[in-house]
This record gives sequence, structure tokens and C-alpha cells, in this order.
Amino acid sequence: MLASPHKLSFVYCIVDVETTGGVNGPTRLTEIAIFRHDGQQVVDSFHSLLNPGCPIPPFIRHLTGISDAMVADAPVFADVAREVLDITKDAVFVAHNVGFDFNFIKKELGWLGYDYFRQTLCTVRTSRKLIPGYPSYSLGKLCQSLDIPLNGRHRAQGDAAATVRLFEMLLRHDDKGLIPRVLSTPPLSR
Repeated sequence: MLASPHKLSFVYCIVDVETTGGVNGPTRLTEIAIFRHDGQQVVDSFHSLLNPGCPIPPFIRHLTGISDAMVADAPVFADVAREVLDITKDAVFVAHNVGFDFNFIKKELGWLGYDYFRQTLCTVRTSRKLIPGYPSYSLGKLCQSLDIPLNGRHRAQGDAAATVRLFEMLLRHDDKGLIPRVLSTPPLSR
């Protein structure tokens, strides 16, 4: 059993995105992966490459392996926005460095006229509290230290799947109920 009874009332969505750059400015999503988790197991998932409507910078192309040709026929974010809203509804938004992934999705949804508010949980910060003492809390290095398989590094589905495994480990280590106490709600301003 992964979660103790005090955590079962939460549903979580473990999310990872790939993008054309940082959160600020006109940068866009190129890939998104979401795993809906009931505190025990993954109960639903969504994954898609996304056409950003602009060239993918060479550095990003090299890092992720996502090329302009790969996303040429992919949907634009507006085509998948409803699926993103639906799968994350009434769920805690979980990501490794949650500010990046959450704010990127919030930005994309804002451009479409949606206000996007979810409680968030950062697996970086939570890992530091529940499993302290590791030399690095970057996803790749932490997964290596914890023997968590990480297939498809710097791709949304691979990183999100590894974050699911990390999150489940955090649930198992949370015998004092820290996770419900560290959930944060983003500010109401856009």
C-alpha cells in the first residue's frame, strides 16, 4: 500500500512539459505528459507532442530530441487544452520543479482565455524534506541515486513517468503527513 489513509483524499496529476525555452515571453510547449494518480496508482494519462507554431531552437532540439519535423503534424495546444483541463480537474498538480511546468501550462491556457488554478506540489522541495542527504535533487541525478528508471530523459513522457515513481516513493516515506501540509495554491493574479 502506497499511501496512508490521510493522503487518500487527494488526487494528483504528475506533469512534465517540454518547451521552446523559458516560461517568460512567447515560448511555447512542444510536448506534454500527465499521469493522474489516486494516491495508490496511476488511473489515467495523457501525452502529446505539440506544434509550437515556431521553430524549435537548436539547443532545445539537441536537449530533447524534438525536431520541427516531429511536431509539424502535431496538434497545437488549443487542440488539447480541454483534455489538459479535464485530466487535471480537482487534482493536485505535481511536477519536479513545479513552478516551471505549472506556469507554462497556466500561460498557454491564459492565452486561450482560461484562468488556471490548482494546488501544487514540487517533488524537488518535497524530496529534500522527506529523503534528505542526496548530493543533487535534479531529476536525472536523483533518479540515478534512488535506482528509479528514467527512460527518455528530457522527453515529457519519460520524465513524467520517472516523477511518478519518485512521487510514489515520497508517499511511502511520508509517515508524518507532510505532503498534505506542503501543498501550495498559486496566487489568484494572472
